[in-house]
Amino acid sequence: MKKKLVSLLAMATMTATMFAACGSSDTASTETSTDTSSDSATTEEVTAPAEDTGSVLNIYCWNEEFKSRVTDHMPGYEATGDNEGKIGDVTVKFNITPNQDNAYQNNLDETLLNQENAAADDKIDIFLVEADYALKYVDTEYTMAVSDLGIADSELSNQYQYTKDIMTDSNGVLKGLSWQGCPGVLIYNRDAATEVLGTDDPDEIQEYVKDWDTFEETAATMKDAGYKMTATANDTFRVFSNNVSGKWVQDGKVVVDDNIKAWVDMSKEMVDAKQTGTQDLWSDDWSKGFFPDGKVFCYFGPAWMINFSMSADVDGSIANQGGWGACEGPQGFFWGGTWICAATGTDNPNLVADIMRSLTTDETIMTDIVKQDSDFVNNKPAMEKAATDDSFAFDVLGGQNPLAMFCAGAEKIDMSNQSAYDQGCNEEFQKAMKNYFDGNATYDEALAQFNKAIVEKYPELTAE
Repeated sequence: MKKKLVSLLAMATMTATMFAACGSSDTASTETSTDTSSDSATTEEVTAPAEDTGSVLNIYCWNEEFKSRVTDHMPGYEATGDNEGKIGDVTVKFNITPNQDNAYQNNLDETLLNQENAAADDKIDIFLVEADYALKYVDTEYTMAVSDLGIADSELSNQYQYTKDIMTDSNGVLKGLSWQGCPGVLIYNRDAATEVLGTDDPDEIQEYVKDWDTFEETAATMKDAGYKMTATANDTFRVFSNNVSGKWVQDGKVVVDDNIKAWVDMSKEMVDAKQTGTQDLWSDDWSKGFFPDGKVFCYFGPAWMINFSMSADVDGSIANQGGWGACEGPQGFFWGGTWICAATGTDNPNLVADIMRSLTTDETIMTDIVKQDSDFVNNKPAMEKAATDDSFAFDVLGGQNPLAMFCAGAEKIDMSNQSAYDQGCNEEFQKAMKNYFDGNATYDEALAQFNKAIVEKYPELTAE
């Protein structure tokens, strides 16, 4: 394992920007042959894990989300400090490093590199990954196969297939599990809808955004009434990028899909017409639309966006007043998600397996996560029941229950075009196109900027 880890992590010690993306040359070299569809997955022989010998369970993550799932829902967990607790006789430590400037991945990579030689109490047992860079870790020896933890395929039959596809390596081996699904919807301002369109009913609003041509027509109507259709052009990017016909990298060459080009064309038209802006996601200007004075009609996002990222706890926000609604929008998509990985070398494989089973397969626990945290969980029976139960309505959506839309969306997510380069390509393309949208570059100049940045980030690739 050491040799492969060294070759994979060498670029992290050479340059931080290389590891800011989804994969190193070792990982990425497999991406053109990786097929994460369910048809390619093989049935792994389940192996009973070795006996637990560790006195400390080290969990590496980037925020409080997974910590709260463990502290609130893991049977037998007892908190003993801010980032520390116990399960039985094992001390549980949460090592939290924010994602900003790639700090989480850099810290994780350096620690994994030293995993074999680390003291027993310092070894990583669990680490978390996101969809955009999952393949960076999946197709390496960083992660244990789920089957080597004693978890059988039959135990995972209620999970949404795409959540398993993301974590399946090029040999069909499943390397991680998630408690959540992240299909997305269009989230609209009910007051703006009523004022401009005469209704805030989700089914009727869907007719105004049912495809991209209709979406643009509604954007013009909203602009005339003093609203931006979206806060920024980047709000729609993931809807387009999740519906591409091919991977970002094909045979070692970066390819800009026609659907990405369609996003550029639509976005440029909307920016020029002042129907949307060009600010970055998560910026203060972007989030002004969470409040009535921000005059933004809609955002795109999954359950976590609705419940945790739209200032619901801030007085005066639209979310705080239950003023958003949700409909399917022009196309289905997903955004984000967190996966639990068992680090190779863990000395607590049975406890790791217990955490995975409890949080990703136990219907009762997962239903409690929905009730307590308003998360969309990775359990079909739990979500299908909740979708027909008004008690699971979202306060942020004014009492609307959107779970049926999420259930339908999760079944349709296709990961066949997932690439080890997704994070880097998505980020650099949006960054380059901002210059085009702002009128500081032509499209060709912006594309050249993107190509230059990608080749610098991934020297093994070629670009147009």
